[in-house]
Amino acid sequence: MNPHLARLQPYPFERLRQEFGDLLPLPSTGINLSIGEPKHAPPPFVQEILNHGLPSLASYPPTQGPGFLRQAIADWIGRRYGVTVSPEKEVLPVLGSREALFAFAQVVVSPGRRVICPNPFYQIYEGAALLAGGVPTLLNLLPERDFAPDWSSISDKEWAETDLVVVCSPHNPTGRLTTREEYEFLLAKAREHGFVIAADECYSEISGATRPVSLLEVAPDRRGIMVFNSLSKRSSLPGLRSGFVAGDPALIAPFLLYRTYHGSAMSELVARVSAAAWADEEHVVANRELYQAKVALAASVLPHCPSPEGGFFLWLPVPGGDDVAFAKTLLRQEQVLVLPGSYLGRTVGNINPGAGFVRVALVPELETCREALQRIAQLT
Repeated sequence: MNPHLARLQPYPFERLRQEFGDLLPLPSTGINLSIGEPKHAPPPFVQEILNHGLPSLASYPPTQGPGFLRQAIADWIGRRYGVTVSPEKEVLPVLGSREALFAFAQVVVSPGRRVICPNPFYQIYEGAALLAGGVPTLLNLLPERDFAPDWSSISDKEWAETDLVVVCSPHNPTGRLTTREEYEFLLAKAREHGFVIAADECYSEISGATRPVSLLEVAPDRRGIMVFNSLSKRSSLPGLRSGFVAGDPALIAPFLLYRTYHGSAMSELVARVSAAAWADEEHVVANRELYQAKVALAASVLPHCPSPEGGFFLWLPVPGGDDVAFAKTLLRQEQVLVLPGSYLGRTVGNINPGAGFVRVALVPELETCREALQRIAQLT
């Protein structure tokens, strides 16, 4: 048995089932805001492609993905960020950003080396680091710093021990955007110490007035970087399991080699739908407007909760500071399920920065969110 498996902590939703089991399942009047699973209707052309019929299933799909999909992704990057990437050498389709984030760490992290990431965080970062034999180094995101990581707190010795830095922008769960200046700082450190930067940008198309900066824009030579994105949030297609990585050809090549053994080729049907989704922007604009309306609604119902700069999560401070107790009371009294913030964090320096917050996923339709937010307001 892989000894690193024993280092993994239960996934947040497994903890939720274990610790809230006596209050679940939700009644028919209940509203689930605990998981970031988009509920908006996918673009109509997706069903049209699916109705057209299956392509031939007589051949194995290429691990590199079909050329038409890699070109569609490269074209989208060019339109979105004004950056030209090679569809042959700098782009790979993947089966969702979650799969790729985990697999990438297995390629670039050596045993005993550091993986630096924010705290709280998407738990795949930690799990990927641990199963690669790496050492997670977590930077607390605190309200007094507006949830910005203190990159300057990392010593030169720690940078020199680092193989991978993971950045999430817009950040899950706080909604904060990584600034160009932060990316430039990290790039300078990466050039000095030789580590790789992975930018998880899967919420990049869900934002307010300020559009997120991509690492691709800040590092036009792509040296030492990998950017991850997905159709799950952008196009409300979480069940499609489709995304991409783009970045340094010197990282794409070994990652592709790993994936040929990993068994992660994308079917042609998924590739066809994906190419159409990356080529269309109208549905993305409509999707973004739906989320902006829900964030604006939340600001009016819960004025004490900061609005996220991007993404569809509220990072809601709870009265009394006990996020688990608050979430249980909310479920018991108001039949609204949210995720305790402490489940998304780890204790570093005697602080779990997720404690005292709950993550509220604004994924149902607007009127359901309105009802849920009004119920939450009864307890805040």
